[in-house]
Amino acid sequence: MHRAARLAASAALGYAIGSIPSGVLVGRLSRGIDVREHGSHAMGMANVLRTAGRGPAAVTLALDIGKGAAAARLGKALGGRGGGAAAGLGAVIGHSWPMYVGFRGGKSSATLFGAASVITPPVAGVSLIAGVTALAITRKTSVLSLSGSIAGGLAGLILGLRRRDAAGLALALPGVAVVIYRHRENIDRLIRGVEPAVGDPETSDPAPTA
Repeated sequence: MHRAARLAASAALGYAIGSIPSGVLVGRLSRGIDVREHGSHAMGMANVLRTAGRGPAAVTLALDIGKGAAAARLGKALGGRGGGAAAGLGAVIGHSWPMYVGFRGGKSSATLFGAASVITPPVAGVSLIAGVTALAITRKTSVLSLSGSIAGGLAGLILGLRRRDAAGLALALPGVAVVIYRHRENIDRLIRGVEPAVGDPETSDPAPTA
């Protein structure tokens, strides 16, 4: 198969995997609800925590990370590291705009982390440290997602340029751009100082995260 065709097939496979609506499925199985109809109306870990509890939220987080990692591994097997990056980015896009549930998805930070853990593990490590530190300081899941993704993106940029790693750059830069775009309401709330922390009640101006 021609390289371009392998990359396209990897991206399509990644999108199909990323589109699996983990949070929606977990919410339905655990509480009989579509989590997107409650709380912040997102399907990521943060809203599952808010609407279904800690156990379902932990399962959702694991599945969302797993989607990114599985897509990257399968893409890597199909098209090398370039295929892995294409599949990982496809999974990020699929999580945000999932074809199986009306293109109403999540924020993709966990899925991007999973893909990075396969393609560029050091970048995933930087992302994890930055995100956990930000969460400990602010208690805001949106800050966890944004800080981790942006720190990982910067690490990916530096490492990619030093190593001339096109695959790493192809995943990190557009992946972080998707995460930031999907968090635009959260960024606005953070600027206004009204973004809720973990455990705070919902407000009338919801801000989806994760």
